[in-house]
Amino acid sequence: MRFHSGKRGIRELGISESFRKTSACFTLAGIVMRHDLVIDGMVFGYVTIEGNDSTKNILSMYYRSLKRDDINCIMLDGLVISMYNIIDGEELGENTNLSVTAITFKNSKGLEGTILHRFSNDSKLKLEEYRRLGQRDKIPLKTGEVLFV
Repeated sequence: MRFHSGKRGIRELGISESFRKTSACFTLAGIVMRHDLVIDGMVFGYVTIEGNDSTKNILSMYYRSLKRDDINCIMLDGLVISMYNIIDGEELGENTNLSVTAITFKNSKGLEGTILHRFSNDSKLKLEEYRRLGQRDKIPLKTGEVLFV
């Protein structure tokens, strides 16, 4: 992991999605936040519904839009967004040289059945992408809530 000692504290890029069911694409919002909870930057991007462009577009947000070298890590609201547009967290980490963490708040049985049903023609490729994500780890919090990382 890259750490920037020239600036006080760490900066994290958090990315989440926002959408309307009637839209052709979903909006990604990225917030750079300092350790003292001050917002230090914002970036927006788009991904296609049911597409395969989320990883590429997040990299574009990081390199083309933000153009910053003081970010220490990336945090994502899950790795499957925009109706099965799968983010490759390992590729993000390798291309940015940053730690990448994806968090979800609910346990699930997985999406394999849904992917097979929804992507009957292209399900093999989508399933391979999904399976490469690996298993989530359950992390209990002091509050009694649970995260899946």
